[in-house]
Amino acid sequence: MAAAEGSSQPLTRRAKYNRDQEAGHDKLEADYFADEPVYPAEIFRRRFRMSRQLFLRIAGDMAQSDPFFTLRNDARGQRGFSNLQKCTSAIRQLAYGYAPDALDEYIRMSERTARRCLYKFCQWVVKLYSKRYLRKPNANDVQKLYQAHEQRHGFPGMLGSIDCMHWQDIRLSF
Repeated sequence: MAAAEGSSQPLTRRAKYNRDQEAGHDKLEADYFADEPVYPAEIFRRRFRMSRQLFLRIAGDMAQSDPFFTLRNDARGQRGFSNLQKCTSAIRQLAYGYAPDALDEYIRMSERTARRCLYKFCQWVVKLYSKRYLRKPNANDVQKLYQAHEQRHGFPGMLGSIDCMHWQDIRLSF
């Protein structure tokens, strides 16, 4: 390996794998976003922790805000990742704590790109939604949350719990 001029560090190039990003997009599209997807809405909600409509709204907002979230070709003319692939990678990392390369075989995305997707996704979520959704709840908001939770689940509380999606609708009786 040759050293960069004026540096003792050797030049290294990342290995380029033909991951076939287009096949990853096509599989994701067919599984969740087609007119008749393989997986129905309730499975989408369980796997993405949100409705398909909300996901598409967020993905659209990301694409309008930053060209990173649009499908582009790289410097070599190779097809890049779609908006759906980038947002899916970021959301799955956030929702499940996946390692950045955990979806490589499904989405066909490298660890480095997945980390970048997560970083940019979080950056834009804060920019786009912080004033409305990421603010500290006031007393009225807290009361509405308690009431909505009690109506749905039959018992008060749970405001401090981040994720109760895995719970069945149970009724506690003491």
